[in-house]
This record gives sequence, C-alpha cells and structure tokens, in this order.
Amino acid sequence: MKITATIITCDEERNIARAIESLRCADEVLIVDSGSVDRTVELACNLGARVIEANWRGFSAQKNWAAEQASHDWILSLDADEALSEALEAEIWNLKKTGPRDDAYTMPRLARYLGRWILHSGWYPDRKIRLYRRDRASFVGSFVHESVEVRGSVGNLQNNLLHYTCDSLSEHVKTVERYTTLAAQELAARKVRIPLSRVIADPAWTFLRTYFLQRGFLDGPEGLTIAHMAAFYTFLKYSKARNMS
Repeated sequence: MKITATIITCDEERNIARAIESLRCADEVLIVDSGSVDRTVELACNLGARVIEANWRGFSAQKNWAAEQASHDWILSLDADEALSEALEAEIWNLKKTGPRDDAYTMPRLARYLGRWILHSGWYPDRKIRLYRRDRASFVGSFVHESVEVRGSVGNLQNNLLHYTCDSLSEHVKTVERYTTLAAQELAARKVRIPLSRVIADPAWTFLRTYFLQRGFLDGPEGLTIAHMAAFYTFLKYSKARNMS
C-alpha cells in the first residue's frame, strides 16, 4: 500500500509546512498550486514535495485532477489548513503494514477555532473520507462542500485529522463571504426557490440548533461565536441566492 498525499493550494504559506510535515506516512506528497504569489511553492519544494502548477478548475475537479497526477493509487487528500495528528499518522502506518480491507477510509476531523479545539457545535466528529483508492472513489460537488463518493467499501479510522480554521473573527467573516457566494451560486444553478420566510426563519433556527441542540454552549465563548456565524452564513447564502434568481 503506497500512498500519495495531495494538497491543492493558493497562497498557503502560513499552513503548508505544517501540513507537509505531518505526512511522513505518505510515499509521495503532491502539491497542485493554482497561482500562489507568496512562498507556498518555495516552501513545499524545500520540504521535498512534488509541485505542479495548474489553473483552477473548482474544488472537486482540482482534487480529482491532483489524484490523476499521483504516482500511487492510494490517495490521502488534505486541505492546506489540515494536518494529521500523530495518532492518525501512526494509525495509517499500521494500515500500510497490515494492508487495507476497504476501498476508502473516513477519519474524524477536529477543528481549532480562535485558539480553541471545538468538540461540539456540530463541528465534531465531522467524519470525512480522505484516504481512498483513486479507481474506487472521487470527489463530487460542483461549487462548495465537496465530498468523496466511493464505489466500494468504506472503513473508519479512529484518530483525528486536525483542522486549523480561523485565528480571528475577521478571517472568519472573509471565509463566510467567499463560501456563501459559492453556495448561493449552487442554489441558483439548481433553481432552488428561496422564499423570504426562509431568509428570516432559517438563520434563527440555525443559531438555536448549533448553540443548544448541538451543545455549542459547551464550547465556551467560541461556541457562541460559531452559532452566530452559522446563522449569519445561512442568512447571507439565502440573500445572495435570492438576488441571483
């Protein structure tokens, strides 16, 4: 079982070293960069990664294209702001030693937000398929929130993939602005009608679900911020979708 770890990047000099340095279990690290103007490519090359520069195709298409360029059939797909925990890396080493029984594997993702690891708010365990055979699985999703679709069996790894999200509220606002535009474009492309009642009611329900039902209050002040931002995300997504229709 030989693994190529793939990461798609654009201006990720803050994150890329941490991601690559966590991938000692990979037999190859492949970076597909779409026009970075910072030190992303330089840092990746210095850390021994193979770097390919390519035009942006969209999240799913870019990740699938990266998998096609890999030297090995097993793909470990990370985002630049993610890293394997030491326990997850050891688990993958053991999987390589014993041999895989499935065609793809999920792993729980633990997010760090405003300096705190988030264990509630609907953010954990947030299982993602990130390790897969490229002939049995691929990314799907045209706009945002891409995911891996598997044509075979799926196993579960037990240790955490670490996700280093926003260090500041302003950074979170910028992320929300970007992703709500993509989400609204997806709704518009699907011709989903968004009545005004949803613009008003859904953000309130999102806050209540995140903070109370998903126990965001246990995440302290950061949990309250997450609930507010989740409501803001919903409002902005629907408002933009209505303007696009």
